[in-house]
Amino acid sequence: MAKIEKSGQSLNQIKTSTNLVFNFVFLILAVMCVIPLLFVFSISISDEESLRVNGYQLIPQVFSSSAYVFLWNERTTIIRAAFMSVMVTVVGTCISVALNTSMGYVVSRRSFKLKQIYTWLIFIPMVFNGGMLASYVVVNNILNLRNSIWALILPLACSAFSVTICRTFFRTTVPDSIIESAKIDGAGQFRIWSQIVLPISKPVMATIGMFAAFGYWNDWFQASLYIQDVNLQTLQSLLNNIQKNIEYIANNPYGGLSLQQYKSSMPTESVRMAIAIVIIVPIACTYPFFQKYFISGLTIGSVKE
Repeated sequence: MAKIEKSGQSLNQIKTSTNLVFNFVFLILAVMCVIPLLFVFSISISDEESLRVNGYQLIPQVFSSSAYVFLWNERTTIIRAAFMSVMVTVVGTCISVALNTSMGYVVSRRSFKLKQIYTWLIFIPMVFNGGMLASYVVVNNILNLRNSIWALILPLACSAFSVTICRTFFRTTVPDSIIESAKIDGAGQFRIWSQIVLPISKPVMATIGMFAAFGYWNDWFQASLYIQDVNLQTLQSLLNNIQKNIEYIANNPYGGLSLQQYKSSMPTESVRMAIAIVIIVPIACTYPFFQKYFISGLTIGSVKE
């Protein structure tokens, strides 16, 4: 018996050379992910003239904070837009988690009579969709959400992919015996979902929450379609407009003396990279707090039946 156990352990062990190769490969992949971010930050603190002469460099030849000074001068507008982005992200993520988990739980129950119909209704949008025009007509003309915060939240609140992950997670993780025991004790479906299913579903909730948070935080397209009120602009939409204005000034040689003077005093390439840093850093700082739940939820949710 001891020989069998020792043989089994030796079969499950990874050779030292193989382990070194894996570590080296993962190190290269990690470096490939980090270097672009370092390049972006390096360009954002580089002098504009140095960028024009020397090009992009990982270590700037001439340091400059002009890009961040430019954004600081616009701090009132940027802070208001950042607050709007945070509010949209928080509210939208909560709504998204509630909708996706509830729909996933419903279609995961084998006793649900309309399970097949609802499964097809969830699956079809993953392959086909109505397109941008149909979405615009529904949000703008039928629901009348133009210039409303709900125009930034509701179109992204539910995802067929997220519902599928929740369905698979609940099917493989929540046993039917727990549900039946709760029913015998007199619990309704909403109470079962909210007090029994959700407390043991932190991994999938973190996974869906991360997907939703990334989507809401990085979205600028919804604001460009439905928002004209400057007080409802999100950070991404505002910074995208700033970048467009920079490109317009840089490419318009007939804008007049004052326009040309403003162009000569304003950084362009470094501002673009500073904008990217402003967008990336807040959402990147939140990922380590959800990494454990995110990985386990995504892994369990990807199990096929």
